[in-house]
Amino acid sequence: MKIIEGGICAVGDVLAGGACEDEFGVAVIVFKDSNASAVFTSNKLVAAPVTLTRGAISNGKLSAIVANSGNANCFTGADGMEDAMSMAKEVADNLVLDVEDVAVASTGIIGRKLPMGIITPLIKKAINNLENSNKASTYAAEAIMTTDTFSKEISVETKLKNGKKVRIGGITKGSGMIAPNMGTMLSFITTDIDATSDELKIALKKAVESTFNMIVVDGDESTNDTVVLMASGSSGGSIDENFQEALEYVCSRLARMIATDGEGATKLIEVQLTGAKTTKDARLAAKAVVSSSLVKTAVFGADPNWGRIVAAVGYSGADMDENSISICLGSDKKTVKIVDKGVVIVKEPSTDLEDAEEIMKENHIQIMIDIGLGDGLATAYGCDLSYEYVSINAEYST
Repeated sequence: MKIIEGGICAVGDVLAGGACEDEFGVAVIVFKDSNASAVFTSNKLVAAPVTLTRGAISNGKLSAIVANSGNANCFTGADGMEDAMSMAKEVADNLVLDVEDVAVASTGIIGRKLPMGIITPLIKKAINNLENSNKASTYAAEAIMTTDTFSKEISVETKLKNGKKVRIGGITKGSGMIAPNMGTMLSFITTDIDATSDELKIALKKAVESTFNMIVVDGDESTNDTVVLMASGSSGGSIDENFQEALEYVCSRLARMIATDGEGATKLIEVQLTGAKTTKDARLAAKAVVSSSLVKTAVFGADPNWGRIVAAVGYSGADMDENSISICLGSDKKTVKIVDKGVVIVKEPSTDLEDAEEIMKENHIQIMIDIGLGDGLATAYGCDLSYEYVSINAEYST
């Protein structure tokens, strides 16, 4: 597997375009007659575009996606569904597609009517910019940004076990309202694998479970989460372990970008959890640590507070024994063991404690936890909780 250029347009026959005006943006992705599957938010409050896209993808086919930023089109009643349908129709009419094969996604402020006087012209501009190129993928990725500080895209090429080459490209957005079960996150992934929608669904759900569902910025679950996977079948290769590995790599890289770009974040937190009784326990414990407001603020303050870490494991719901747990703190420069099988081994003062404090000042903090009860493992990503996060969200809708 190798990283290549192109984002979603690294896959042949994919056209992308984007257009922006002030805080609003629209991306259009065209991948005609592709097999498709999607994963959505589990929030009981669901945005109109999520409802529409669930219906559009129910037959396992899509030809295009239109996504807007600046407004979530959620908690907007019948008007919201009418506006989402209007977005799909605008794309279908301009590109001569079946409107039932157009997915819609939105991100932004909840509870306000979509400004169609701005969105409709942006859709037309994005359609006029459609092309298959590196910059087209980037324009689409930029158009769906809200509080993001950088666009997020990646593409890879891998060789299947039968020798055929396959490509996967993805773009995503997200920096706040990010919690397990995805977040205010839109992600669109293209590939030339030859697979049915049911096969894509299995592969996508597996990938999402270990990647997008393992990132936490603030613990709030969005109403608009959408991940769509579309496939042309042009490679002639079918899904195997190599494809699954590549898909999970793409999703993992995109998820890590989201955690790195967390609202107000100054540090990336990576929790590597091993030794759990089961994979489920490992995920529970890793997400509890990366979700903990006390851990996140300790990281912001460069405090190697192992008590907060072990407490989060304890309330996570995972099986644990305080006499078997071990904890290390690490960065790209060094690693220090703090707890060894239930015993705190750093002394105060000591060079080990000084090293741990220096680690906590780095931009990428690794928290390595071995529960010591089995073979279950998981990795979760998050970020620190800073003053800037409060500032951003205190002024978000004003």
